[in-house]
Amino acid sequence: MAYMSQEKKKSIAPAIKAVLKEFGMKGSIGVDNHSTLVVNLSQGSIDFGSTHDNVNHYWIASHYSGVAEKFLTKLKDVMMNGNHDNSDIMTDYFDVGWYIDINIGKWNKPYQVTS
Repeated sequence: MAYMSQEKKKSIAPAIKAVLKEFGMKGSIGVDNHSTLVVNLSQGSIDFGSTHDNVNHYWIASHYSGVAEKFLTKLKDVMMNGNHDNSDIMTDYFDVGWYIDINIGKWNKPYQVTS
């Protein structure tokens, strides 16, 4: 059963903040429904082509390119560090340590590209 605690989030947060800093990005880190690690990107120098987007972390390479792809891939890797996925969709069995969400902007505050 997927589970993400505040303590686990705090242990992963320094690595996430390091990736954000490396690429000049600002964002917040949170936990949703005790099962999902969430990063909301609020502003930065990377132009994602949209001010609101939910990143499908399985298809980053298909939807993004250049520095955006590099950043999102590195962010995803850090967020998944220590996680496991023993799921078998053929038998409708899902076993993950936790889920992840990467959001560009929020519903009430768009992502801002800075120079």
